[in-house]
Amino acid sequence: MTDNLDPAAPPVAAGTIQVWSDLLCPFAYVGLLWLRRARARLGLDGRVRVEHRSFPLELFNGPHPRRGTDTEAVGLGQIEPAANFRVWTSHDDLYPHTVLLAAEAVHAASAQSLEAGEELDLALRQAFWTHSRSISHRQVILDVAAEVPGGGVDVAALRAALDDGRHRADVMRDFAISGTDAISGSPTLRFADGTSTHNPGISVSWQGPWAAGFPVVDSFDAGAYDDLLKRAAR
Repeated sequence: MTDNLDPAAPPVAAGTIQVWSDLLCPFAYVGLLWLRRARARLGLDGRVRVEHRSFPLELFNGPHPRRGTDTEAVGLGQIEPAANFRVWTSHDDLYPHTVLLAAEAVHAASAQSLEAGEELDLALRQAFWTHSRSISHRQVILDVAAEVPGGGVDVAALRAALDDGRHRADVMRDFAISGTDAISGSPTLRFADGTSTHNPGISVSWQGPWAAGFPVVDSFDAGAYDDLLKRAAR
């Protein structure tokens, strides 16, 4: 945990965990699955909400490389089989080297409700990691939104928000904050009590260079989310 977060970072509401991540970050995907599972088990559904913020890795590192995400999927799949990680199986020319529009869509859904933002975020991650869908494309994003169970996302409102770009500036503001000491990387979780944590429950090292070697999970503990959820609930 770290204290005294950068004042540029937005406040976190009580009963909320602010999650800063990239949609193609497998560590964030695993962490969010652990968070949801622990929240349900602890009876905190409806009491602890998730506010999604963007940590757009491509604006730091350039286009997302397929080799990097494929090797990370193999490494992280070993500790969380329920993530259903798959290497990219669709055509190479459909690989989403950018997910900025998808990040914008999560902001737009979150403007409807934090619950809508959380469900669209999860659905987009599943669409990419398990089904090799090109979530960089507007129509794919809208299709995924329409498939959220229970009509949790207003697709017409989402379409209008994407078409006029009203949340594009939100992604860029998040990018600016992500470059400060307030955010340690993807995923970073922030809490109303002024603390934060980066990639909780997972320690990893790389064998060989990134995107050419492979990640080795040195230790992992899904139970780390129990204390974090209790912290948020207080």
